[in-house]
Amino acid sequence: MPLHCPSTRLFGVTAIALLLGITSCRQEPKEKSEPGTAQEIEPAQIQVTTRSMEFFGPDTIPSGWNTFVYKNLSTEPHFILLDKYPEGVTIENTLAEVAPAFEAGMQFIMEGKNEEAMGAFGALPEWFSQVVFSGGTGLISPGKTAVTTVKLDPGYYIMECYVRMPDGRFHTSMGMARELIVSEQDSGLRPPEFNIQIDIRGQSGISWNGAPSAGKTVFRVEYVDQMVHGNFVGHDVNLVRMEEGADLEALEAWINWATPTGLMSSTMPEGFTFLGGTNDAPAGSVLYFEAELTPGTYVLISEVPNTSEKGMLKTFTIGS
Repeated sequence: MPLHCPSTRLFGVTAIALLLGITSCRQEPKEKSEPGTAQEIEPAQIQVTTRSMEFFGPDTIPSGWNTFVYKNLSTEPHFILLDKYPEGVTIENTLAEVAPAFEAGMQFIMEGKNEEAMGAFGALPEWFSQVVFSGGTGLISPGKTAVTTVKLDPGYYIMECYVRMPDGRFHTSMGMARELIVSEQDSGLRPPEFNIQIDIRGQSGISWNGAPSAGKTVFRVEYVDQMVHGNFVGHDVNLVRMEEGADLEALEAWINWATPTGLMSSTMPEGFTFLGGTNDAPAGSVLYFEAELTPGTYVLISEVPNTSEKGMLKTFTIGS
């Protein structure tokens, strides 16, 4: 279950108790380094790899602009969300104080016991509402690589993925939660040059300037505002390649984790390949992501309920 728990991004325990039908949480962090790889990182890129249910990568990175290159070598879809923790709180606090509440709450929701779920969420610690969700990569399909550039302040972060297992558990509870220290030393880097400008707003959704074309494309994503949606989640941007005959309505339903089968690896609709994007970030944030576009149809979608009604499901086509 996600350490920051998608259900509480920037909101407090009270909000969690009010909305029920939705809960996600994270836990069970593991510090790991991929066997046989050096811990020194290239200044321009932060290399992160998943082979099953873990993050292999550096323990400490500089502050300022950093480009995450996330290789998903597993058989499940994943993402990276960066949770900035309040001072003095660590992953141990999450395991002891947050994980049990979310595990219990989600189990009740899966059983249709909303009142019991409300009681479980009431046990969340007060500090949980102070976690700042600071961006990361969008969803990435197995065998693909996500490239996202984000500007980070110094501090203690948790790197997590809360995609759900076929039995409803979150990837965080399977090991996809790990500490990441962002140091006072600045990376000295600048954001990349970009081809397409995307704006995302809570009321009007996703819009962009420019015409995407085949080849390497760098998207600049500006979070003009941020808000809590019906599944406790702030909006984000995910790029998806859509094959002919794929069901957009099925994708829209699946992207909402707050349903019994939402964001569950075993229920992901056929005909869609996730290519990354930018994760939940505060209002005013600017992030970048890149993708190699080939002729075909693509979707930009946010991980919130009712995306088409909110203008957060848009398609575009790359010609041959």
